[in-house]
Amino acid sequence: MSSEIYERMRVNPKFKELVSTRGRFAWTLSIIVLVLFYGFVLMVAYNPTALGQPVSDGSMLTVGVAAELFLFIFFWTLSALYVNRANTEFDAMTQEVIKQARREDK
Repeated sequence: MSSEIYERMRVNPKFKELVSTRGRFAWTLSIIVLVLFYGFVLMVAYNPTALGQPVSDGSMLTVGVAAELFLFIFFWTLSALYVNRANTEFDAMTQEVIKQARREDK
């Protein structure tokens, strides 16, 4: 692709919408992950006894292990959510921007 096509893509309002939507979504997911992860780390640092409590009487599973398993599954789910949205909505928007830029080239 030529630099003119790239320039038409950059000034396309749909491209600007794509960049802002994708960025907002990525930052939202990033903040969720960071808050939960560092919240867990701070809980380990400042209140480890709470995490060492069993989930129920006589259980070998502790609150900390259960919380970490939840976080692990939740983070994978957020990753799958991002990949799904990237492969559907964001890729469709990208293809539309490219098609518009190429149409103007002809």
